[in-house]
Amino acid sequence: MEKTGDKLRAFFYALLVHLVVVAIAVLGMFWTNATRPVTLPGPVIEAELVGVAQAPKAHAASKSKPTPPAPVTPPEPVKPPTAEPADAAPPPKPTPPKPTPQEIKRDQAAQAEILRQDQKNQERVAEMAREKADKAEKVEAERKRQEQILLEQKEQEEQAKREQAIIKELDAAKKKTEAANRKLKLEQEKQKQLADTNAKPAAKPPAAPQRAPAAEVPEAEKAQTGMNGTDASLLGEYSAAIQNAVTLNWLRPDSAQGGLSCVVHITQIPGGEVLSANVSGACNADAITRNSIEQAVKRAAPLPYKGYEKVFQRDLNLIFKYNG
Repeated sequence: MEKTGDKLRAFFYALLVHLVVVAIAVLGMFWTNATRPVTLPGPVIEAELVGVAQAPKAHAASKSKPTPPAPVTPPEPVKPPTAEPADAAPPPKPTPPKPTPQEIKRDQAAQAEILRQDQKNQERVAEMAREKADKAEKVEAERKRQEQILLEQKEQEEQAKREQAIIKELDAAKKKTEAANRKLKLEQEKQKQLADTNAKPAAKPPAAPQRAPAAEVPEAEKAQTGMNGTDASLLGEYSAAIQNAVTLNWLRPDSAQGGLSCVVHITQIPGGEVLSANVSGACNADAITRNSIEQAVKRAAPLPYKGYEKVFQRDLNLIFKYNG
């Protein structure tokens, strides 16, 4: 860094140079005014110098001579700009005054207010973000709930359709089975009647009783025909009715095959209530099919009885057949 004495010395040198330049300019201006001839405007007047005696009076001369024009003031020369010395030091910056305690407190309060407002704005922005997130979460939850409701409704509708289809299939299968069973029962009844007719020989008709006096023979007495005094036709109807009732209540298992033939021994009481039903004797069915036949007899109870009292049998053998 330069010393203060060097700076002052340079300053004085620069000032001296400027003073010399200004002095030269002033002298040059006066020198030019002294040597330049005076030029007056107006016409040129020729005069002859005479003596004092011949000169006219002063007032006459003043009348005859024109008034000379006022002298023209030459323009002031323009001073050249003062050049700043290249090595002149810049003026020192003014030192700002120290803030007063009141100003310090005011600045601190303003800064605290700015921080408070900034924190408040940040809290407001955070609250808005939370509200927006909560709203989006609620919308998403509602959307999922609606989707779940629609999905459950769709599943319920599909389940109802499947159940309806199953019910229709079961109903159709049941109707088909019933029709087949009715056809089978009719065939079985025919075969049963034919078998009973062939197996049991017809009873010989009783000898005609000796005629007695009319007073000793009651009018209500009639001769009975058939097996052991029963009507063969009524017995066939009774057997066919039992066959039909059992077949209608039979739930055919998948293992049942065509050409099925089983003998079922049934024990019943008057009124048709079944005490027991057992597959006995010849049977070409498996255990599942045999059990299904026995259960069919029990489901058919009470067996036909009304109208068949004369041919009721406590123990009977039912030939159950299935042709597929």
